[in-house]
Amino acid sequence: MSEILNKKNELIGSIKNFHVSSSYSSNPLPKLIAVSKQQPDYKIIQALEAGQRVFGENKLQDAIKRWSNYLNSYNDLELHYIGHLQSNKVKKALNFFDVIHTIDRENLAIEISKYLTSQIKTKFFMIQINTGNEESKSGINLKYFDDFFYFTKNLKIPVKGLMCIPPINESPSIHFSLLKEIASKYKIKYLSMGMSMDFEEAIKFGSTHVRIGSSFFGKRI
Repeated sequence: MSEILNKKNELIGSIKNFHVSSSYSSNPLPKLIAVSKQQPDYKIIQALEAGQRVFGENKLQDAIKRWSNYLNSYNDLELHYIGHLQSNKVKKALNFFDVIHTIDRENLAIEISKYLTSQIKTKFFMIQINTGNEESKSGINLKYFDDFFYFTKNLKIPVKGLMCIPPINESPSIHFSLLKEIASKYKIKYLSMGMSMDFEEAIKFGSTHVRIGSSFFGKRI
């Protein structure tokens, strides 16, 4: 049994335990996104052999280079884009990723709206909110969320989720609670929140997608 299979089984066990004990136990189990950015190919192969099919990447060109061949061999792969998306790369991203977690500005939304046809691969989008108002992070400022959400609706962008990355020096529960509150208010279905260090806490607040890197693959070499 590979180390990654062991880690995957442990993570799924933890996700199940925290989910069952949460206030959202009647909801589907949170989806485990294995964050594969910068991981060596042998670990990707181990993950695929372990049955993992949902992966997250944060750089478009690297993802296309890595996953194009695997997509030919595994027709059930689900790829999530979790990085900052440049407007000039929207068309490529929409033809490659199943879900994009990081809509955060009007010019990006306008560019996305140009390619919303039945032929694109992307099924739905999430808005990234900069809940900590950190200059170093992407994501829309909380005070602009309402206008931006309705801006995307007017463009007929299928926004079905919210995403956040809490500041490292603050309790993540504050930010997860805030994201859940916004999702409830606007009737948004999915919450992409929780990483290796805080996914258990995120599940308590109703996370539907946890983004796990080092706890799944081990530390990047």
